[in-house]
Amino acid sequence: MYEALQSRGARDAGAVIPGRYEDDPGRDPRTLRNQVAIAEHARRLAARVVDIRRRGDVPLVLGGDCSLVIAAGMASRVTERGGLVHVDGHTDFRHPGNTSAIGALAGEDLAAAIGRHLPEIADLDGLGPYFDAEATAHIGCRRDDEHLDEVSETIALTIPADRIVLHGAARAAADVLATPRLERGFWLQVDVDVLDPEHMPAVDSPDPGGLSPEELTRLLQELAPRAWGASVTVFDPDLDPTGAYAREVAEIVATGLCRLGSEYAS
Repeated sequence: MYEALQSRGARDAGAVIPGRYEDDPGRDPRTLRNQVAIAEHARRLAARVVDIRRRGDVPLVLGGDCSLVIAAGMASRVTERGGLVHVDGHTDFRHPGNTSAIGALAGEDLAAAIGRHLPEIADLDGLGPYFDAEATAHIGCRRDDEHLDEVSETIALTIPADRIVLHGAARAAADVLATPRLERGFWLQVDVDVLDPEHMPAVDSPDPGGLSPEELTRLLQELAPRAWGASVTVFDPDLDPTGAYAREVAEIVATGLCRLGSEYAS
């Protein structure tokens, strides 16, 4: 992936190493797994993103899981105050208001990003909510997602994957770009489990009914120019012994995001 990105002019800005992962089996059930480590990493990653923006560059973060959107949101509050386009095979909208079983932020990141979570993660350093609900769009969940109705009633725009399959990626992108609070620009969070597992099984929560690589690439090509930064997450190399799926992700990212930020005006 680095070769593909560098061939298109990208520069490596280094790594922000996360803390050690611990399963926290005895944690307080009112807290997240690895809550302290996640918060500490979010602060460091946000600082790196802010530094990149202040140099006039466009950040692309390669994760990791989609909890990275917390860092993007913190950076947004400091530098951009833009919106969020959340491309994911799941709504990731579990939160203390709709379940008693919080735990993994990667299944709760969209809720945290708009302030519907524990303040210890959704209001770090007093910056929350990181994105306004009215300036947030979700693309890619399946129709049977348990939080689809709640998300649709809460944020500005929700487009399930089957609508893209039916009407095309260009139309979905046009709907996003026509949303009033997203016209100015946004952070683009892409979880590769938005792809159908027929094409991308190397993720932790594969669900049928997703996008094809061509559909995702077209979607990103349409959205990327208006984004001030992006993150790509959840690819699991342990599930890709031959490297074939890594090459697929690299091609999607390099082709889909090659014009990242080119039409964004801060």
